[in-house]
Amino acid sequence: MAPKTLGELFDTFQQEAFRLETLDDYGRSGNVDAYQAFLAGKSQPTDYNADWVAELRSHTSKGKRVYRVHVLSRPLTPYLRFELGWGYQKNVTGGEEFFILDTTGKSNPLQGAPEFWLFDDVTPAVMNYTPDGSFVGANVLPDEQAAEFRAYRDKALAHAVPFPEWWAKYGE
Repeated sequence: MAPKTLGELFDTFQQEAFRLETLDDYGRSGNVDAYQAFLAGKSQPTDYNADWVAELRSHTSKGKRVYRVHVLSRPLTPYLRFELGWGYQKNVTGGEEFFILDTTGKSNPLQGAPEFWLFDDVTPAVMNYTPDGSFVGANVLPDEQAAEFRAYRDKALAHAVPFPEWWAKYGE
């Protein structure tokens, strides 16, 4: 029986989990206290994102790949400064890979693409958010719809650069 929830997909993927991020603000979707601490100029706690980093390590230590592309433009929103400066920097220690598709001054090749995870090239899960960035759930789609999401992923990767390279140039 195929997994029905996002959590089950994370528990059962065999080779890779890809994420496309398109929003400028996920500030109401988790880590709210950490985001507020960031905005207040506090230092990043050493245990920040520890559970996710441990989950990442459990996957990447088995040779599984977890990676994402974030579509964004500069100047970065306060939330993106937080996500990239605290979140991505920390998650890299668990083996997650990040790429940036920077649309500053150019058209977005993925205009209208949904937020999603794609597991093992075959199972897409569309992520749903309210206009203020609150996560409201994921819709796991039938495997028959995976080709559309593979095309989004491939286009995103073709236009993106590795996060460390982008951050060295534009990081704040």
